[in-house]
Amino acid sequence: MRSDVILKGILLAFAAFFAYSISDASVKLIEGRISPYESGFFGAVFGLVALPFLLKRNDRWYDVFTTTSRPLWILRFFSSGIGTIGSVTAFTHLSMAEAFCLIFLLPSFVTVMSVVFLKEPVGIRRWGAVILGFIGVLVVLRPGFRELSIGHVGAVLAGLSGALSIIIYRAIGPSEKNISLYGAGLMGALVICGFAMLQDFSAPDATEWALLAGYGLLGALGNVLLMYAAFYAPAAVVGPTQYSQMLWGILFGYLIFGDRVDLPMVAGIVLIVGSGLLTLSRERTKGVALPPAVAGKEDAALAIKPEDETASS
Repeated sequence: MRSDVILKGILLAFAAFFAYSISDASVKLIEGRISPYESGFFGAVFGLVALPFLLKRNDRWYDVFTTTSRPLWILRFFSSGIGTIGSVTAFTHLSMAEAFCLIFLLPSFVTVMSVVFLKEPVGIRRWGAVILGFIGVLVVLRPGFRELSIGHVGAVLAGLSGALSIIIYRAIGPSEKNISLYGAGLMGALVICGFAMLQDFSAPDATEWALLAGYGLLGALGNVLLMYAAFYAPAAVVGPTQYSQMLWGILFGYLIFGDRVDLPMVAGIVLIVGSGLLTLSRERTKGVALPPAVAGKEDAALAIKPEDETASS
């Protein structure tokens, strides 16, 4: 594969995670004026615009609901809805950097789940990466020295949901259509958030509509860009670019929300990012693709399948 082709894939991946970061900043700017269920629902509605770009030759719209494993499709349906709510809650109550810190535990969660559910062998280096990541979280959260909030719970749920989605991807991905993998997550967010928001629905004003559109449309743009990135570059190369979101989170947090990052948080960020990169490197060595997935945007990662990772040389 030509180096300029791979570079194109890397640049597209960076653009995708930039779009995701602005999407997350958009939902944070709503500042909880509408419920996370409502934000998740309308974000998913706007996310429907990505569907035509994920259709391949011989795919049909109803393939969103077709699957080789109905139980796993349903599991992804529910995990995505819960993950979306968790992600919105995290960005509403936490600084962007802190939310990303917890969500970026996703690779560690994948390692643990791969042992429990897929019976994969895990060596000492990958377990070391898991321990490193959890130490980083303790450094960031400093339990006993600061109050924890519902935002922390939401961020952990978002990370767990993304990890579960990747486990499902590994179990059925090779035989499943892209549109089905993406569609299960999108339908989950639409249905679960849609029902949950009915009890306390509040009509968005013009500003909130604009922010919801930014949240959903930029998330959809990130999905499409990441899909094309995986066409030009291997997932093992694309994966580490997800950590650029941390830089955007710190920058947006400082410029838009007045957030400050103290020394313990910097130390925790370094440990968590290091843990994730170590996990990605071990996955690459093993030859197992670990799709990039973060901040409730795991749907984009699941649109990437091994056969997509080809480009003309």
